Amino acid sequence: MVDVTGHLAMALLFAAPAWLVWGRRAALVFASFTLVTAMLPDTDLVLQGVLPISHHGVTHTVLFVALSSVLAGAVAARYLTDWFNATRWIRSTDIGSEAVFVFATAGLLTGGISHLFADILSAPDIAPPLSPFWPVYSDPVIVDVIYYDSPVWNFGLFGVAVALHLLLVWNDRYPLETRYRIGSTEPSATGTDD
Repeated sequence: MVDVTGHLAMALLFAAPAWLVWGRRAALVFASFTLVTAMLPDTDLVLQGVLPISHHGVTHTVLFVALSSVLAGAVAARYLTDWFNATRWIRSTDIGSEAVFVFATAGLLTGGISHLFADILSAPDIAPPLSPFWPVYSDPVIVDVIYYDSPVWNFGLFGVAVALHLLLVWNDRYPLETRYRIGSTEPSATGTDD
């Protein structure tokens, strides 16, 4: 596993395609949300005190990340859609529960999968290897190309990820038209898109 900086960097890299789906403001929120969810699989470190689980166990599987993401997406769609439509921070009043579900689920899934990917690249150094495809494939998946405490990997990757997002902010192209679009497709009065 890389350190927290490496996990955040990987989450930012995995979140970059959001710029093709949502406008500027929503893509920035998505990237921020992905940063927050990047440590989802490490909930096992907290749960170890109350459940008989180990680090890099069940919470470090695609199954756990996918189920957690869908559940949280459904809760967000049910309880946050009206709030999103009522808040003045969002420049749209027609956000459907389907778009909220996709946004929340994709953010959690992106953060969680990026965490698994980063751990696969570095796990055997100081932690047990992962079996991310359990229960379908129970053998560990090991790539081991990054050392846990490597500042070059952790901070270097973070710098690259931040630079990529700054480049995407600077790029003034509009995202693809999808049914999950949040905000208008026309530039706002200030000359920037949503």
